[in-house]
Amino acid sequence: MQTILGSGGAIGIELSKALVAFTSDIKLVSRNPKKINDTDKLFAADLTDKAQVNKAVAGSSICYITIGFDYQTKLWQQQWPTLIKNVVEACVQHQSKLVFFDNVYAIGGDNIRHITEQSPISPSSKKGEVRAWVDKHILEHVEKGKLQAIIARSPDFFGPEKAKSLVMNMIYDNLVKGKSAQWFCNADVVHSTGYTPDLAKGTAMLGNANDAYNQIWNLPVDGTAITGREWVQLFAEQMNTNNKVQVLPAWGIKILGLFVPILKEMYEMKYQYDRDYFFDSSKFVKKFNYLPTSNKNAVRQTLEILK
Repeated sequence: MQTILGSGGAIGIELSKALVAFTSDIKLVSRNPKKINDTDKLFAADLTDKAQVNKAVAGSSICYITIGFDYQTKLWQQQWPTLIKNVVEACVQHQSKLVFFDNVYAIGGDNIRHITEQSPISPSSKKGEVRAWVDKHILEHVEKGKLQAIIARSPDFFGPEKAKSLVMNMIYDNLVKGKSAQWFCNADVVHSTGYTPDLAKGTAMLGNANDAYNQIWNLPVDGTAITGREWVQLFAEQMNTNNKVQVLPAWGIKILGLFVPILKEMYEMKYQYDRDYFFDSSKFVKKFNYLPTSNKNAVRQTLEILK
């Protein structure tokens, strides 16, 4: 049994599709799980509850964490450590392998200019501190030989499931309304962005590769260094619309954050937009001989589905 904790989000949905290449024994866990594949088993659970997490993990050979809590620092500080402690404990008890779909928030400052698996854990935000604690907790159990686990990292991402995708919210949602696209801080620095089907396939491939465990992996992403302005251009070309970009400076994010909760949460993450943010997945690409979808094709495929 391969189990997805947090199966209803953009990554969970794509991972459900990807796992059928390896197994037909898939369990989807969320508050209100819905089948993606005909053979999926559904398990309704509140993943903030320790007992329900334990029941969800029971019987799993591999457990994937793809849950996404609301984008609030206080909520992250309360719920992420508790969730990870409970999942790790359940995986150890039930001898389940763990695959954690992670972001790169634990890597901060100028270390984001070239993100590899060797990039130091160096959070420069409160949310990053939470993710750093989560990573260290998993790695400590791996080092003690109690747990087999993978930390599978992803940069920002986009795809046909628009929820929680800044690229879709800032670019697509504005262009489709005939407005100028938006970007944070500096539209002329590199900003790597993953494509959800590739990220999910990569997660499934790692989970089902025995020799991939007890390591950090960067999931497959097009290695082309592309800027925010170039992302807008890719969408504008496919949508046959204007490629104008409204850049919201850091001070603007701070001021608007007084009135717009999501922008208040984004202010501490400005370091991901005011300098190059390049995600290097060459380790994965080399091991699996995998060619990530090009940025242009990823945009095209996403827009075809949304038509």
